[in-house]
Amino acid sequence: MSVTSPQAVQSREEPVYRPFHVEVRRAERLSPSFLRVTFTGELDDFADHGLDQRIKLVLPLAGEDPGYGFLDGTPDWFGAWRALADDRRNPLRTYTVRGLRRDPAELDVDFVLHGDSGPATRWANRVTPGDRLVVVGPNARCAGSTRALEWAPPPGADRLLLAGDETAVPAICSIVSALPPGVRGRVLLEVPDPGDALPLAAPAGVEVSWLPRPHGAAHGDLLIPAVAGAVRDLAAPAAPAPVDLEDVDIDTAILWESAAGEGGDGFYAWLAGEAGMVKTLRRVLVRDAGVNRSSVAFMGYWRLGRAEN
Repeated sequence: MSVTSPQAVQSREEPVYRPFHVEVRRAERLSPSFLRVTFTGELDDFADHGLDQRIKLVLPLAGEDPGYGFLDGTPDWFGAWRALADDRRNPLRTYTVRGLRRDPAELDVDFVLHGDSGPATRWANRVTPGDRLVVVGPNARCAGSTRALEWAPPPGADRLLLAGDETAVPAICSIVSALPPGVRGRVLLEVPDPGDALPLAAPAGVEVSWLPRPHGAAHGDLLIPAVAGAVRDLAAPAAPAPVDLEDVDIDTAILWESAAGEGGDGFYAWLAGEAGMVKTLRRVLVRDAGVNRSSVAFMGYWRLGRAEN
């Protein structure tokens, strides 16, 4: 007869993601459009996966009460959040872990500053040291997988393409900083301002291009043709026959396709940003260039004119 230890039972019952109560240690303006906020708190159980690990920020309500009482005493933070009245439901936004350190315990999150219309941007524009926030992140005490990332190149992938708009910059920068030597590839980042070209160290064979968007230009005006050119340079010469893609209504559905992360010819692509732009990039790669869709991850991070959770 086997006996399960109390520690193992406790580990299995731990949630995959859990709320971490943190406070702002400092905020650093990186460029005209990017602000890095460094949080501190009880982060010992915050799992460190790097790359494009996603987290949720539970933003405070306006006023003196931030509205975090619903998190007390429940392991089902999301169910408790959904049960809140509309006027008492905290805004919830998805971000990327940009850095995690143990000593001292610090978590970096990069914000894109674009106007003052969204709750995350409003919070970031007014942030000061000592401000409190709740971050829902991967729980290191969970026995199962706590990864929430899409970067999954198959073994042997040595021709890489990463492309995105400003909302994908934190994830792309994190991925590039972890690339092994010897890979070849292109990194294409469309940003709002020439001053948004952040320092980014990449392997010798990886070319990084910052594409400042002209005033009044649409998302993707620079990125889409740049990606088309990069695919011609990086994809296998004998690409498979073009295929028809099912249409995705980005006004009613989330455009999000994970790469299979297996097989392939050594080419792998990761593309993220505004959903309309990503839909076009999907067509450019899979339909027009004939790239195997199992070799590409497409993520519509946000939709122009819509708030996303």
